[in-house]
Amino acid sequence: MFLKEMGSLLPKEVIESAESRGMLSLTPPQEKSVKKGLLSGSNIVVAAPTASGKTFIAEMAMLRTVLWDRRKALYIAPMRALVSEKFAEAKKDYPYIKTAMSIGELDSLDQWLSAYDVIFISTEKLDSLIRHGASWLDSVGCIIVDELHMLGEYGRGPTLEVLITRLRKSVPNAQIIGLSATVGNAEELAKWLGAELVSSDFRPVPLEKGVAVNGTINFGDREERMEGSAKLPEMRIVQDTLHKKKQALLFYSTKRNTEAGAERLSEEVQKHLSPEEKVALEEASSGILSALSRPTSQCEKLAGFVKRGVAFHHAGLANAQRAIVEDYFRRGIIKAVCSTTTLGLGVNMPAHTVVVRDTTRYSEGAGSVRIGVNEVTQLFGRAGRPKYDKYGRALLLARNAEEAKDLFHRYILADLEPIYSQLGVMPVLRTHVLSFIATDFLSMEDSITAFLMQSFYGHQRGSEHELRRIVKGILAELEEWEFIRQGSGRYEATRLGRRVSELYIDPVSAKWIIDTLPKVRDEVSGLFMITNTAEMRPYSKATEEAEEKFVRYGSLLEGQDAYDSYLYDPIKPFSTALMLNEWIGEVGEQALMVKYRETPGSIFTKTNNADWLLYSSTELARIVKVNPRMLLELRVRMRYGIKKELLDLVRLEQVGRVRARMMFNSGIKTVEDLRKDGAKAKVERLFGKEVSARILSQLGSVQ
Repeated sequence: MFLKEMGSLLPKEVIESAESRGMLSLTPPQEKSVKKGLLSGSNIVVAAPTASGKTFIAEMAMLRTVLWDRRKALYIAPMRALVSEKFAEAKKDYPYIKTAMSIGELDSLDQWLSAYDVIFISTEKLDSLIRHGASWLDSVGCIIVDELHMLGEYGRGPTLEVLITRLRKSVPNAQIIGLSATVGNAEELAKWLGAELVSSDFRPVPLEKGVAVNGTINFGDREERMEGSAKLPEMRIVQDTLHKKKQALLFYSTKRNTEAGAERLSEEVQKHLSPEEKVALEEASSGILSALSRPTSQCEKLAGFVKRGVAFHHAGLANAQRAIVEDYFRRGIIKAVCSTTTLGLGVNMPAHTVVVRDTTRYSEGAGSVRIGVNEVTQLFGRAGRPKYDKYGRALLLARNAEEAKDLFHRYILADLEPIYSQLGVMPVLRTHVLSFIATDFLSMEDSITAFLMQSFYGHQRGSEHELRRIVKGILAELEEWEFIRQGSGRYEATRLGRRVSELYIDPVSAKWIIDTLPKVRDEVSGLFMITNTAEMRPYSKATEEAEEKFVRYGSLLEGQDAYDSYLYDPIKPFSTALMLNEWIGEVGEQALMVKYRETPGSIFTKTNNADWLLYSSTELARIVKVNPRMLLELRVRMRYGIKKELLDLVRLEQVGRVRARMMFNSGIKTVEDLRKDGAKAKVERLFGKEVSARILSQLGSVQ
C-alpha cells in the first residue's frame, strides 16, 4: 500500500513527513494494522521484529488523533532513554506539533503538559501524575504503550499493568496501541486489551542467526568460515566484521566483562582506523575525560579504549559518556562496543553484527541462571542497520560443537516465551492499593478486587478468591500503619497516607522512615534511614568497616517488622550509608569506586536516589512533627557532595563541589567574604576572569 493513496485515511502532514524520510509505502505490519482498524480507532497489539516499522504505526494513530480528532496522544515507554529518543525523533519529524516530554520529578503535577498535544512519558512518571490528579488525562484519545512485553518484568511490569488497567477505566474511549518485538503470547495480551493482533516476522534488513565455534559460524542451513586468525571467539568475529568494513555490538553479562572485552579488542580494532577517524576519536576521548570534574580510573580506561576505536557501555558510565559512545558508534567511527544488556533495551543503536557472548548471568539467591529466549531475541534485534546493511548477523558463542548445537536449539530454533503478570505479589500491590484510595479512585475492598480482576493478572489467573485475600491483607496493613482509615465500609487515605502515595515511595519504606525519624541522631543514622529502603537498591558492597560500625546503629532496627521481608542483609544498606557519608565528606569518586566497588554512574544514581529519599523524609517529618533541619541540610550536601562548611558558598551558580572547596581553602569561606577587599583578585586567580565575573555578578541578589 502506497502512502500517497492514503489521503482519505491519514492527515497529509503524516504522509509528507514519511515521504520526506524515504517511506513511500507501508511495511507489512503497517498495512496489516491499517486493515485491522488502526485508523478507525481500534485497539491494536503489534508483535513484530525490531525495525519493522512499529514506530510509524504509532505515529499514524497519534497524529490522526491530534490533527483530526483534536485530542491528545500519550506515548508511554518504560525506559527514560527510550522516551527521550522517541521525543527527539517526533520533534524533528513533526516540528509543528506541540510535543512534550515528561520523565523527571515524581512529586509534581506538571500541569503545563495540558498545553501539549503529544506527550512522551515514562511509566513511573505517568503513574505519579495520576496520583497527583492530572486533569488533562480526560482529553487523551490515543495511548501508545511501547515495549509491551515489559509487563512480564518483576520490577517495572506491575506499574505498567496497573497503569494500563487504570487508563482503560479512566479514559475508556481512548485507542490503545501496544508494541513489542518479543512476546510469545501476543494473542493473550491482545484479548486482554480488547485489541486486534497484528503479528509479523517482517524485517527490512534480513537477519541471519548463527552460533560461532572454532572460527566457523553455523547458520543451520550452512557454515561460513570467518576471516582472521584470532583464537578468542569474539576477537575472531570482530576481525571478520572489520574485514567486511562493518561494526560490531557485543553483549556481556557484567560491567567487568564489558571492560575486559573492550580491552581485548582494542589492539586489533585500532589497526583498522583511518587517520581521519583517529582524529575524531581523540575528540571523543577528550569529551569522555571531561565528563566529570575529576576523571576516575574508569574514565581514563574508557577514554583510552575509545582512542583505539572501541568502547564499553554500561550503567556505570556518566550520562555524557554514554551519549558520546552512542553518537560516535552511530556515526561509524567507534567500530565495536562491548555492552551489558542495557543497550539492547530501547536505545536505537544497531550494528551489522551483534554478538551475545554470555547466555548466563548471576542472580542473587539463584546463582548462575540462563537468560531467556525473549531477551536474546531482543538483543539480536540490534543486528542490521536499515539503509546501510543488506543483512544483519546475530551470533552466539560456543566452546565446542556440542555446545553450539545446544545453543542453536535453545535460542535460535526456540519459540518466544509467554509473559506472565507479576502483579499478584503483596509488596508490589501495596503501593498501588494505597494509590487507589489516596486518589479517591477506589474506596472499597470489593471495588479494588474487581478492578484488579480486570488487570492482566486477573485475566491470566482468574482467581478472585486469591486476589481478595491479598487485597484484604494489604488493607489491614495500611490501616495498621495509619495510612488509611475505614468508615461505613469505605476506606479513605489519611493525610500521611495521601502524602506517601504522592511521594511515590513504597509504603514499607515510608513506615520504616516514619518510625526511624525520631531516632536519627547524626548524619550516619539519617543516611541509614534512607538507604535501608527498597528504593536504594542495589546496595553498595558490604565492607569490614560497615560490619564494625553497624553495632552502633543496629538498634535502629529494633521493633521494625514491616521491612523484614525484603531486608536480606542490613550491612549492605548500612555500607551504602557509609559510602554516602564519605561522599558528603568530599571523598573523591575514585576512592569511593575502589572501596565500595562503585562506578561514576552508580554513584550518581545513588546520590540521586538519596536526594529523593531525603526530600521524602523531610516531607514525612513535617507531618509527624519531627524537626527536618538535619535532613534539609543533608539534602543540599548530598546534591553537591560537600561538607557542612561549604553550604553557604554553593548557593552561588557556577560554584559546585570543586570550586567551593578551592575558594574555602583560599580564605573565602562565605558569600559575605566575596564582598571583602581582595576577594575579586583571589577568585580571578583561581578560576580566570570570565568565571570570576559570573560568580561575582550574583552578589547583588544573594543575601
